[in-house]
Amino acid sequence: MEARPTYWLTRFLILRLLGAVYAVAFAVAINQILPLIGSDGLLPVDAFLRHTPGVISIFRLDYSDTSLLAAAWTGFILACVVIAGFANAPLLAILWFLYMSIVNVGQDWYGYGWEIQLLETGFLSIFLCPLLDPRPFPKREPPLPIIVLFRWLIFRIMLGSGLIKVRGDKSWLKWTALYYHFETQPIPGPLSRWFHFLPRMVLRFGVWYNFLAELIAPWFVFWPRIGRHIAGVIIVGLQVILIFSGNLSFLNWLTLIPALACFDDAFWARVLPRSLVRRARAASLAAEPSRMMRIISWGVTAVIALLSIQPVGNLFSPEQVMNTNYDPLDLVNTYGAFGSVGQERTNVVFEGTVDSVHWMEYPYKGLPVSLTRAPAQVAPYQLRLDWQMWFAAMSGPDEYPWTVHLVWKLLHNDPGAVGLFASNPFVDSPPRFVRAILYRYTFVRSGDPSGAWWRRERLGIWIPSMSVTSPLLIQFLKSYEWYP
Repeated sequence: MEARPTYWLTRFLILRLLGAVYAVAFAVAINQILPLIGSDGLLPVDAFLRHTPGVISIFRLDYSDTSLLAAAWTGFILACVVIAGFANAPLLAILWFLYMSIVNVGQDWYGYGWEIQLLETGFLSIFLCPLLDPRPFPKREPPLPIIVLFRWLIFRIMLGSGLIKVRGDKSWLKWTALYYHFETQPIPGPLSRWFHFLPRMVLRFGVWYNFLAELIAPWFVFWPRIGRHIAGVIIVGLQVILIFSGNLSFLNWLTLIPALACFDDAFWARVLPRSLVRRARAASLAAEPSRMMRIISWGVTAVIALLSIQPVGNLFSPEQVMNTNYDPLDLVNTYGAFGSVGQERTNVVFEGTVDSVHWMEYPYKGLPVSLTRAPAQVAPYQLRLDWQMWFAAMSGPDEYPWTVHLVWKLLHNDPGAVGLFASNPFVDSPPRFVRAILYRYTFVRSGDPSGAWWRRERLGIWIPSMSVTSPLLIQFLKSYEWYP
């Protein structure tokens, strides 16, 4: 008779990886939160809170720059404690609430699916460990209902991503989506060009594997051991490929967390160091049952089941919406990624000048500007300005009014705004005029005699040339309460 599966090592790995993702997320906030939503940011949080009642956030009590940084630093430090191997319910609850507080006031900068995915993952983790005992292998066994809820999460993440592709873009059904994806994705990485120029047959196989991982494997995460393990390997394999093929923030690292719940200690005993396996077995032998943890875990399961009704309805609806929450705490959400794949890459490049003749470009940290600069590896770290400018390039400044606010700040050499770019071409004095140009970028094959990574074609003016005295600029800023 097969032994009952245990999940001591599974819990250990889930919490360590969750701590790492939290640490990266809070590090991003430490470095970028003030120029993005601080008192002098592109989208100041104080104005947002004045006009948006009902937001659940600790910053309802105090939304100063000091409180924003204090929350980010507190979260980062506590996340490092989790990485070190120490976690209990109160610590994980604080991490969850602090990050929710940032997400709920983050506006455009925190409107991504992985933000609510981290909140849902973080909420479940609160109930995975004991109330007080913070040791890596406490005396309380991981509650099986919570492990199953992690599987329910990965089921919805993967299936939602697969269904939105089938419904959203014919290129997925034609097996051609990867002809474009690696070039047109938000922030390409060092290997993106290599992936882009793979043989078409390989890229078509990649679409097949994507559907295998997102449409078929999720149904097996609730099966007995062999089925779960195979499904888990397939899902993890897709995330690893995505990690190497581009810079998708911490999304794929985060998605690995619930996928780990597909594996039990018998699986991990074959791949992890023996010393760690021995510690887990010793904890299992010394385990003490906890009636309270059992009751709470089943209570959480009942709540998640109730809150899952709308997301499941959305999942199987022909009008499926991805990355949407249905409750104020983001406990159960809908997910999806790349429901449509662009077939060309457009980038907005900001330029400044002191003489109206010689224009110099502001280089992004991740998005391509220079034709000879190789894409950098930045994920799991997220460059939030770069991500939003990827979206903005597909529309116009009217839909992203903070881009005009950014022009105003560049005209003043604002340290926070300029710091969001890789460098400042106007170190000594600010530019007299700033504009934004829209380009089409395409990869150049490796080995090209020019040594270039990109070629580009100018498409037109995205934001016309403006100065600090431009009446239209001043009027625009006043309409948004951004004029000093």
